[in-house]
Amino acid sequence: MTIARHHCISSRHANHDAARTDAARFDMRPALAMLPGILLAGAIAAAAMATHHIPVMATFSPIILAIVIGMAFHNIVGTPSFAKPGIAFSLRRLLRFAVILLGFQLTLTAIAEVGARGLLIVAITVITTFTFTVWMGRNLGVDRRLSQLVAAGTSIGASAILATNTITDAPDEDVAYAIASITLFGSIAVFAYPLLQRLLRLDSQTYGLWSGASIHEVAQVAAASFQVSQRAGEVGIIVKLARVMLLAPMVFALSIKARHSENSAPTRTARPPLPWFVLGFIALVGLNSVVAIPPDAKKLIITLTTFLLSVALAALGLEVDISKFYAKGLRPAILGTVAFLFIATLCLILIKLTG
Repeated sequence: MTIARHHCISSRHANHDAARTDAARFDMRPALAMLPGILLAGAIAAAAMATHHIPVMATFSPIILAIVIGMAFHNIVGTPSFAKPGIAFSLRRLLRFAVILLGFQLTLTAIAEVGARGLLIVAITVITTFTFTVWMGRNLGVDRRLSQLVAAGTSIGASAILATNTITDAPDEDVAYAIASITLFGSIAVFAYPLLQRLLRLDSQTYGLWSGASIHEVAQVAAASFQVSQRAGEVGIIVKLARVMLLAPMVFALSIKARHSENSAPTRTARPPLPWFVLGFIALVGLNSVVAIPPDAKKLIITLTTFLLSVALAALGLEVDISKFYAKGLRPAILGTVAFLFIATLCLILIKLTG
């Protein structure tokens, strides 16, 4: 009887251990399923970063190039179905981690260098441009989510479009459309702003402030402002990064507004997520402000951040059908044009009024 009971207990332990082994093996399957998509998006991101180093392509940031290459791959070759889990992981989890790491590119000291006048101009420009663009989109009949993405991109940049979409949950084509809009008009600014600087007779400090506060992407700001002078370029980059700092309050404000809207609509059950990853972004800004990070380490972190953002944008491109762009019609294009002209004009007026 004792031997039989011992045998029974041993069998139960053996079965339990086998079950745990099977469970562990099962838990590995989702991770392995994500690997092909992550590797595909990573390869496209690497190609984008390499392309960025070609002189004629330097005005386009790697994250912009990544979505272009990803879209080309999807629409010419086709995205394999087995890559879908990894693409979804890259577009959500890796994106949020990359936004957190953006905090290492900012310090409170660098933001203070913009000065009270510069920070006031940046804050008014971002808030007013976002509000105006959403209002204009509503009047043009553009979908609310697409209007918010165009507003976020015009106000702050591509990283803001990605962060904002964690709240709006717009279709991939809307995200791509918003990024395409700021890419087009940011590229126009690279050539138009230096010509306008001579026409308007702006000094290096003023021109750098205008470029950094109104041009969409860091690479575009650098290309436009360094054409005038070293000082204009330095000011432009610092002001542009100060705009990025406003990403956190903007995304939180959108989240609170969206949750309030959901509460007032009882027929809906899904609630927009709180963007907790933005708290990580703020925490790293604070850490970077009080801890001296070695230059080589900081350079490595910035490269990693750019790469992860590029992976996220490559993943987005791998899900975008260009044919769906045509269905949106002309109105979103008009919205992007008006938003670009608005931020450029408003920022210049504020600079003149406070100068």
